[in-house]
Amino acid sequence: MTSTDVGDLDRAVRPLTKAVLAEADLPTHWYNLAADLPAPMPPYLHPGTREPLAPDDMAALFPMALIEQEMSGERFVPIPEPVREVYRLWRPSPLYRAHRLERALGTPARIYYKYEGVSPVGSHKPNTAIAQAYYNAAEGVRRLTTETGAGQWGSALSLACAMFGLECEVWQVRASYDSKPYRRMLMQTYGGVVHPSPSDLTEAGRSFLQRFPDTTGSLGMAVSEAVESAAPDPQARYALGSVLGHVLLHQTVIGEEALLQLEQFGERQADVVFGCAGGGSNLAGLSFPFLRGRLAGQTDTRVVAVEPTACPSLTQGRYEYDHGDVAGLTPLMKMHTLGRDFVPDPIHAGGLRYHGMAPLVSHVVELGLIDAVAVDQREAFDAGVLFARTEGLVPAPESCHAIAAAVAEARRHVDSGEEGVLVVGLSGNGQLDLPAYAEHLAGAERADAGDQPF
Repeated sequence: MTSTDVGDLDRAVRPLTKAVLAEADLPTHWYNLAADLPAPMPPYLHPGTREPLAPDDMAALFPMALIEQEMSGERFVPIPEPVREVYRLWRPSPLYRAHRLERALGTPARIYYKYEGVSPVGSHKPNTAIAQAYYNAAEGVRRLTTETGAGQWGSALSLACAMFGLECEVWQVRASYDSKPYRRMLMQTYGGVVHPSPSDLTEAGRSFLQRFPDTTGSLGMAVSEAVESAAPDPQARYALGSVLGHVLLHQTVIGEEALLQLEQFGERQADVVFGCAGGGSNLAGLSFPFLRGRLAGQTDTRVVAVEPTACPSLTQGRYEYDHGDVAGLTPLMKMHTLGRDFVPDPIHAGGLRYHGMAPLVSHVVELGLIDAVAVDQREAFDAGVLFARTEGLVPAPESCHAIAAAVAEARRHVDSGEEGVLVVGLSGNGQLDLPAYAEHLAGAERADAGDQPF
């Protein structure tokens, strides 16, 4: 047998570890799930009149191209070539088979994870940041303002603004501003200007500091400051990293690629798709293309949104109209919400500390197409450590929640003996979150020591 024959036999027998698409397979369109739903999402309402929002009502905050996408009923929206050109720096992203994790769990389930940590900032956030910066630059905008929690979104928008010649101003939730200095440094390296929120730079920020002088901040507070800064400036616009429909739309490149990659593994469908859920963009980006097949009657894929117990908007919130920010400057949106004044505990998964869920995700939950579970911080980090020690990648704290739910499902398959295809959204890496891991590991050691007899 020649070495060539041995190589061919090895490729035929060895199970595939990762599916990597060619650049030519990069999606040409974003997928709009709203076009396929059996019932339309409740409209946004004007904060003053409480009448359905008209496109012109959003013009002070967003360029018209994004407003049109927000209102679009088209099933597929073309991705502009300048956006695809930047996407090619890291897209298509790989889909991995978690062989080692499966063996560690002893599960007959097949676990796959879509890894978005290959982007320049280490998360899925540039998928929409690049698009938003492009559309704003095309309409002559010079400055973008935004909020950020853990800093993944702020980093992504700072990068995107640098690529399209825009200024970027970021209000970062105080808890993360203090605990994640390297993300702030990354934003500044890309040219972003970063303020801790609440700040004394805006009327909203000053009011929050007066009412809550010791607050650790919240995404809702940071949204208020960013919106207030952008609204009166004709050359500025506001950019949102999650929640709104156009943001979820841009993220569907994740799921579109994953569908093709599962085919490379020989899988007919995903049985369960897991995504961490804060504002909803990562979850939607991965799962919405999978729901297309379910709505068409071609698959029975189940989608699970995994949120932190410290901020359980889907599992404990009310489905009602609420503002997206604390000051009440944004439109009213019907969503699962804990109330705009809710300030979550300063957990390490800063990207999941938002009081509400994306209206479109909330609507899909109400239609019974997405289930929701909540995971506490310790369980999430336990799963993240297990994943790191088996698969080698250190997940972002947000991603750990999705991994924890997938691990629990895989263990159920151990008991039942049933196979199954589980797909997990690994929305980012945790390389800049290692202090959070260190704190978790130290806490686990203390707990273990307390369990030992003296």
